[in-house]
Amino acid sequence: SKKLVAQKKKKGERERREMTKGTSSFGKRHSKTHTSCPRCGKISFHFQKKVCSSCGYPSAKMRRYNWSNKALRRRTQGTGRMRYMKSLPRRFKNGFREGTQAKSKAIAGAEA
Repeated sequence: SKKLVAQKKKKGERERREMTKGTSSFGKRHSKTHTSCPRCGKISFHFQKKVCSSCGYPSAKMRRYNWSNKALRRRTQGTGRMRYMKSLPRRFKNGFREGTQAKSKAIAGAEA
């Protein structure tokens, strides 16, 4: 019976010891490494390094790699407001005219 008690103790000790990398370790995570980036707005700005892992802020050039096509697609031309680009086809069609006034439809209808 002494052997049985010794075996049970050993078994109990194993259960108390933390041998896992999983569930029990996740409960200890309470410090944040990343916060929101001033440039891209993602939660990718590293507190200690002071660098964004997504856009590369504060470097002047945006971080981009061809090995991640999806990431390029998410922030390429045409994903934002396109304040300048969206009016280009219409302006091109009219020869980039500026400073002119369109004829009123009443006058144009009377002439025809």
